Amino acid sequence: MQAISVYPSFDPYNAIMPMGRPAKTKRSPLGERIAALRERAGISQTQLADKLGIGQQTVGYWERRAVALKPAQIEAIAVALGCTPQEILGFAVPKTRGSGPTGKARQVFERVSQLPRATQQRILANVEDALTAYQVRKTG
Repeated sequence: MQAISVYPSFDPYNAIMPMGRPAKTKRSPLGERIAALRERAGISQTQLADKLGIGQQTVGYWERRAVALKPAQIEAIAVALGCTPQEILGFAVPKTRGSGPTGKARQVFERVSQLPRATQQRILANVEDALTAYQVRKTG
C-alpha cells in the first residue's frame, strides 16, 4: 500500500514568490518608472529585453542604476511598453477626455446600454428625432 501525504507539500518556487533575488540597492527614479511601466504592461525584464534586442542584464541595470539613456532608447522602451516617452521621463501626461457625453447624459446612456436591444433602439430613435428637431429649429 502506498502512503499518501495529507499535508500540503512545501514548494518554494510557486507563483506567489517574487522572481529573482532581492535587490541590494534602491532603484533610481528613472528605473522606478521603467519597472512600474514594465509591470503595468505585464512583462518581465527578459521579455522587455527581447523586444528591444538587448540582454536582460541591461534592463536590470537600467532599473537599478542612474543611467543616461539616448533618446532612441527611450523611444524604443516606450514603444515596447505601450506608453509615451514623457511617462518614462516622469513628465505629467495630460489626461485625454473621452469622446462620449459627460455628466448626467453619460450616466443615462450607460443605463440605456444595459437594456434589451429593442428598447435601446426605440430610445435612440427618440433621441435622434429630438436632435433632428433641434437642428431644424436652430437653422430655420
